[in-house]
Amino acid sequence: VQLQESGPGLVKPSQTLSLTCTVSGGSVTDNYYYWSWIRQPPGKGLEWVAAVGYSGKTYYSPSLNKRTTVSRDTSNNQITLQLTSVTPEDTAVYFCARGRPYGSPSRDDYDDWGQGTQVTVSS
Repeated sequence: VQLQESGPGLVKPSQTLSLTCTVSGGSVTDNYYYWSWIRQPPGKGLEWVAAVGYSGKTYYSPSLNKRTTVSRDTSNNQITLQLTSVTPEDTAVYFCARGRPYGSPSRDDYDDWGQGTQVTVSS
């Protein structure tokens, strides 16, 4: 399974960040898999952001819940993330990952990762 993240690269403060993860070699409806967004701010560890499961149910980090929307597009086999009201603290490399659990910030808990996309929040 291959995952490819894409996004704008640079976002201004207070704007909405939109990212897409395109999946190949597998399906976003594959049984018992969860598709997560995970980010890594500069100089910090991995932080799990949100996930959508094989049934379409969504899950969110409590600290980001109010600003985050994750969804899937089964026609295009994509996972999307929207993060509203961004600040410089949202600057990070954003990864898409596939795994059985969700919510973990550990790379070892996921079967497949994308290469990540850098997002910088700056005016």
